[in-house]
Amino acid sequence: MSAALDPSTPPPVGRLAPSPTGQLHLGHARSFLLAWWSIRSQHGRLLMRMEDLDTSRVRPGMVDQVLRDLEWLGLDWDGPVVSQSERLPLYRDAIATLESKDLLYPCTCTRREIQQSQSAPHADDAARPYPGTCRDPQQRDPTRTPAHRFRVPPTRVQFTDHLHGPVTFDPTTETGDFPVWTREDIPAYQLAVVVDDAAQGITEVLRGDDLLSSTARQLLLQRALALPSPTWIHVPLVVTPEGRRLASRSDDVPLADLRDTGIDPRAIVAWAARSCAMPAHPLAQPADLLPLFTIESLPRDPVRLPPDIRDQLAHPAT
Repeated sequence: MSAALDPSTPPPVGRLAPSPTGQLHLGHARSFLLAWWSIRSQHGRLLMRMEDLDTSRVRPGMVDQVLRDLEWLGLDWDGPVVSQSERLPLYRDAIATLESKDLLYPCTCTRREIQQSQSAPHADDAARPYPGTCRDPQQRDPTRTPAHRFRVPPTRVQFTDHLHGPVTFDPTTETGDFPVWTREDIPAYQLAVVVDDAAQGITEVLRGDDLLSSTARQLLLQRALALPSPTWIHVPLVVTPEGRRLASRSDDVPLADLRDTGIDPRAIVAWAARSCAMPAHPLAQPADLLPLFTIESLPRDPVRLPPDIRDQLAHPAT
């Protein structure tokens, strides 16, 4: 995928889908810039979706801060901001469809019970899939509010990622039946993202490769709901100098902190471009780099931040 356009193919529709549960950091900046470059280089539409269903973790004022951070980087999007918290009827319709096909069952297992069942008898084993305890109605606790799990069929899921190539997962052995509706009465991530992408006409999803395995579960839901599947592009994460993935905390270079300390956002854009093998002026606007962008040139390894990244951004070479 590159700036070269196929006139026979409709322009893609992509999305930026931040979660207002914490501060955006440099890893988010890079992923969102890549999504913006990919769609804009193809003259497509880019939508903004705020993934705010987990209301217990949404922080006051964070929606506005997230949007301000992205605008500060020089990103734009088409149409109004859509919030998942305003789309519950769509998710309930999807649940009703799955229930009508006998693809769901209530689950009253606690997280601790699931962890205990996964760790026995060998505590040092990797976590195993949900064992299907509540497939048996006799194993459910009627005193508990249930979540609802999707019945994973015994099948391997194959798809092609535009960066990773052909990929195969076996959800039966890797995750088992997974939740699609929580005991807090909100849809789980896997269901919400599938319903939203279809409802918004999303044809290209670019996101971090920590979500690569989630694609298999989303494909199962798309097939069960007779929904289309987008093109998938999973990009390597940005990690700390020690190799740890970034988190939304003060020592992991939040964008708001960089903005408040006077960092020029164009230095961040240039850093992100160079991390993707795109030659960039030390101070660059996102639009300046559109002619240079190609998915094929992206590195396949995680991007390791240098220890002095703040100083590099504050004093970009000219």
